[in-house]
Amino acid sequence: MLLGKFHHVQAGGVAQRARRGTLPRTVVTAAAPGEKLSALELLRRENELLRQTLDVANVPVDSVVEPRATSTATAPRPAAPSAGSSLTNAAGAQLQLLDEAGNAVAGPEDYWSPCIEVPENMEYVDEYGPISTIPDHDGTMCFKWDNTLWSAAEHFKYRWNVFKNIRAAIDQNEGGFEKFSQGYKYYGFNRGECNGQTGIWYREWAPGAKALALVGDFNNWTPVEGHWAFKNQYGTWELFLPDKPDGTSAIPHRTKVKARIECADGSWQDKIPAWIKWSTQEWNEVLFNGVYWEPPEKGAPGEVDPDKQYTFKYPRPPKPRALRIYECHVGMSSEEPKVNSYLEFRRDVLPRIRALGYNAIQIMAIQEHAYYGSFGYHVTNFFGVSSRCGTPEELKALVDEAHRMGMIVLMDIVHSHASKNTNDGINMFDGTDGMYFHGGPRGNHWMWDSRCFNYGNWETMRFLLSNARWWMDEYKFDGYRFDGVTSMMYHHHGLSYTFTGNYGEYFGMNTDVDAVVYLMLVNQLLHDLFPNCVTIGEDVSGMPGFCRPWQEGGVGFDYRLQMAIADKWIEVMKLHDDYAWNMGNLVHTLTNRRYAEACVGYAESHDQALVGDKTIAFWLMDKDMYDHMAVPGSGPQSLVVDRGVALHKMIRLLTIALGGDSYLNFMGNEFGHPEWIDFPRVDSYDPSTGKFVPGNGGSLHLCRRRWDLADAEFLKYKFLQAFDRAMCHLDKAFGYMSAPNTYISRKDEGDKMIVFERGDLVFVFNFHPGQSYQDYRVGCREAGPYRLVLSSDEEVFGGYRNNTKDADVTFQTQAGNFDNRPHSFQVYAPARTCAVYAPAEWADKDADRKPHGVPGLGVKDLGPYFSR
Repeated sequence: MLLGKFHHVQAGGVAQRARRGTLPRTVVTAAAPGEKLSALELLRRENELLRQTLDVANVPVDSVVEPRATSTATAPRPAAPSAGSSLTNAAGAQLQLLDEAGNAVAGPEDYWSPCIEVPENMEYVDEYGPISTIPDHDGTMCFKWDNTLWSAAEHFKYRWNVFKNIRAAIDQNEGGFEKFSQGYKYYGFNRGECNGQTGIWYREWAPGAKALALVGDFNNWTPVEGHWAFKNQYGTWELFLPDKPDGTSAIPHRTKVKARIECADGSWQDKIPAWIKWSTQEWNEVLFNGVYWEPPEKGAPGEVDPDKQYTFKYPRPPKPRALRIYECHVGMSSEEPKVNSYLEFRRDVLPRIRALGYNAIQIMAIQEHAYYGSFGYHVTNFFGVSSRCGTPEELKALVDEAHRMGMIVLMDIVHSHASKNTNDGINMFDGTDGMYFHGGPRGNHWMWDSRCFNYGNWETMRFLLSNARWWMDEYKFDGYRFDGVTSMMYHHHGLSYTFTGNYGEYFGMNTDVDAVVYLMLVNQLLHDLFPNCVTIGEDVSGMPGFCRPWQEGGVGFDYRLQMAIADKWIEVMKLHDDYAWNMGNLVHTLTNRRYAEACVGYAESHDQALVGDKTIAFWLMDKDMYDHMAVPGSGPQSLVVDRGVALHKMIRLLTIALGGDSYLNFMGNEFGHPEWIDFPRVDSYDPSTGKFVPGNGGSLHLCRRRWDLADAEFLKYKFLQAFDRAMCHLDKAFGYMSAPNTYISRKDEGDKMIVFERGDLVFVFNFHPGQSYQDYRVGCREAGPYRLVLSSDEEVFGGYRNNTKDADVTFQTQAGNFDNRPHSFQVYAPARTCAVYAPAEWADKDADRKPHGVPGLGVKDLGPYFSR
């Protein structure tokens, strides 16, 4: 790819502007009178000119362009490299190791995140766990963690009985919980037999429909005899299409198909089947069409072929001790203003995530959604892969490649509501407003302009439980972030309601027990069948027992998203000057979580990056990011940017170290991505207020990720990215997020200092805007000596090296009570910096100069508690 190769050798205005360190927006060129080109378009044109020049000179392009490494190559964990190896880039933008002959060898990620190796042509097949029996108790076992819950005992007992009764009914009437959760093997399109003939079964639950036929390309959209379905006593329509005499399928692979339905009101509608695996929108059409997806040939393990079924090659990675989640959106992951593909994400973005040190990706907007601007949250086809980014087989290849790199893959699943779209979705499928949803006002979400599921409905439970299993079964996802769980669990959806912590707010008439029981059922299903499954619930209410196992009477999630932290950071940055930042209040928000219920902490997610809000970087630096992000010596400097860079690092380290048991970052925020996310949209009206919302003309300009900014040597974004990388690798080495002991020894409002221990590490934060401290005493549990392993003041992180590991200082401890700790030592704490001290035996000031080294991180080898 020429664009990347020649990015740093462009001549003329762009290169000079780049050296000044300003963020390119539009650049005037001599292309045409008055024409304005983006920097990206200018580079494209210059690359094309270079291609033409090489053609004229009869010089092969390959001779001057380095080929891109293929993402399918295996990278085993290497042996110690040769003595001539060295890091070529201490800033961490494009880390590569070279031997004495200049050949590329293993990089740090090959040591810290080694890829998985499997035998050639080995196919990965899941082994399912058994479905558990229901424990014989009354649903109050989780009270052992909080005996104040006895005030809500009757509610817990009632909910447990509902749960037990549903499970018993499923076992009695559906052949067991496991079979019930495999509705996709019965409904929708499935290969099978009828009267000795092989062919396609199509089944659809549509109790209000009067007639149903299958139409599509296969019958020229005109049903004939044999294409009309029959309805059974349970409201399920079914028909069988035998294979053609030559043995080929009656419906060819990748052809359009819909259900033609006579609805309850007598009208005829063409609907996309509710269990469809793929649906697409033609460039010249408004509506989506269902697509029959059944590749006729099976590919070799790991083979990506558009005409073959993808066969998984790599096993699911073990469940991490703590998650470092990289939240991402495939469509907006390109540097260019376009909708990116699954295969491009696999090739270009996964290696970046691996190098940063994250061990999990959480992918948004996988389920098909007709409206791109909904960010994937107005789902129309629950079993269908978002076709904007590619095919089902290409998504499987992405997941398999992430597994090869040792990362688990979580899906942002939406079971809290559905799109109101009646043309492309399941709303009004049979002409009634109930079916999968509540009828009447209860079935409409007034804030989200969407439909609310009836979780007590038998077929709704089958549909959603099967959907949760489908993505794990078919695509090998490793778990879910369940969206909008607060909206599910309460009749008021958590809107215009303040949770104070009174247990009556969680366990009473406001609670939708059917929804909570559904969440218990889905957690049992996933954790039983897939023992290493991870489930995360987006709950802002703080419901007690939410993250206790379902066997105890809890809801069963592994983690709750700690959503209050991001709100706190916005409040602090928006409302208070630096001298008014309250250390105790920050620490309280970061640690305010229920005992024995794990949380995922984050400083910002996609919510803070959307138009109408601001990222942390933008709150801190705002418009100065456009013209003052140059490194010193390359362009104008700004005190606003200096402050922003310093606090950005501190905020993120404090959040990952103190904010939970795992951590989440949204794609691009690790390097302080400027501006906001704005999906292409047209003029509209807010459904909750009726207020006019102007569109952006369908532009993708702000719906992408500017990776070039993080990779640019002349911009400060590289400092933020390098620091994020170092703090992730510090957790790999020491496991501080999952450490059993956390002790906060100091929250000093005058000094603006926060000091705490997590595991073996001592964290020291100085939030004072102007006061540095020499010989500042900090408490610790263990006797020393200690040494510095991470400092935001390192030059590689944009610091001033006032507190650096290269000083090679050993900190001896002194016995005696200090801040309620048995030992203490004295440190230098420059203003607006943070530092981490580790036992001296595991510190190495030269670590980042060695083959496994991560820039700025002073950890010996891979640390004492290394884990992916």
